[in-house]
Amino acid sequence: MQHALIIGSSGGIGQAVSQALRQKGVAVTGLSRSGDGLDVTDEASVARVLGRLEGPYDLIFVATGALEIDGAAPEKTLKALSPGAMMDQFALNAMGPMLVLKHGVSLLPRRAPAVFAALSARVGSIGDNRLGGWYAYRSAKAALNQMMRGASVELARSHRQLCVACLHPGTVATAFTAKYLDRHPSVPAEVAAARLVSVLEGLTPHDTGTFRDYAGKEIPW
Repeated sequence: MQHALIIGSSGGIGQAVSQALRQKGVAVTGLSRSGDGLDVTDEASVARVLGRLEGPYDLIFVATGALEIDGAAPEKTLKALSPGAMMDQFALNAMGPMLVLKHGVSLLPRRAPAVFAALSARVGSIGDNRLGGWYAYRSAKAALNQMMRGASVELARSHRQLCVACLHPGTVATAFTAKYLDRHPSVPAEVAAARLVSVLEGLTPHDTGTFRDYAGKEIPW
């Protein structure tokens, strides 16, 4: 791995992954909404900002996302369902990474090993859902998983050495999760980043279309 593009590089995980890669000698380009005006929910913004880059990158990692948007907390019951909150979650957590892939695929090598990975979440697993609730966030991540899986099939035809993967970082102590940690065990962003980088380094074209946790283990869809 020599050149990496990190989307959401100003966030807790994105920043930590960027630092971990740089410590390994990887040349990192970081993009964020606050620093570069990149709004992953706006296709024109994605096209404009990514269009300025030349590449190729052998890693594009999307670390954007949010558990709570505009004060809409994860739902505990069906009564809390809101169409607006659902659409906001879908725009940021599902469509955002896919717009990056749509406009970023030209930055990936066609005939050399590369990885496109996006942060997903274990709660997006339909097979692993035993607690219910969190309808909008769970559904958005499940949608992301499905679209990434579909993209892995399509891109395997044109980019035979590309791995497209969804990654679950574990419970990370960032501003993203601060209100929801409670007594759940969590790890600092630096620890999560080291684990994610280890997984990213181990991904091969054979792993394309998979959903993996921070230890590299596959998560059920």
